[in-house]
Amino acid sequence: MKSYELLMDEHRLIDRMIALCAKALKQIETANAVDPFFVDTAFDFICMYADRTHHGKEEAIYFRALEDKDLSPEDRRIMNELVHEHVLARKSTSALIEANARYRSGDKTALNIIASSLRTLVTFYPKHIEKEDKVFFVAARAYFSDEEDNAMLEAFQEFDRQMIHEKYRLVVEHLENN
Repeated sequence: MKSYELLMDEHRLIDRMIALCAKALKQIETANAVDPFFVDTAFDFICMYADRTHHGKEEAIYFRALEDKDLSPEDRRIMNELVHEHVLARKSTSALIEANARYRSGDKTALNIIASSLRTLVTFYPKHIEKEDKVFFVAARAYFSDEEDNAMLEAFQEFDRQMIHEKYRLVVEHLENN
């Protein structure tokens, strides 16, 4: 397996969660309600898997390895654009969880923010993933030797190994602070 293939495999799981988010958005639009437990679960998935784990590997390992390469101006522009898009996704996800807390507390006006945040994610991720899968990863393949790619795969495995510890450290810290 190549490093970009592993990242593309992760995209398939993200696609599945985004499809579930689209169903929740449809529920908001038709029933003017949402399951706050689903929103919490979607938030956890997007934060820990899509952002921290997947985007983390892209930014800390894959893109960082490309920083030292003689990228074409177009490839460098796209890579910077992808990093910027990750930041925008984080902002939308933060708005989602804040609105869900308000919604749980009885603030029905927060439903509009939940819907807006979900709409942003449902619109954003398919385009972002397509840009990575069909444009950027295709171009980036040429910049890595087999040895470099294997080293990235090993770094990905170590990164993933640490994620479970980070997640549950954050759970305990959150509980300690509440």
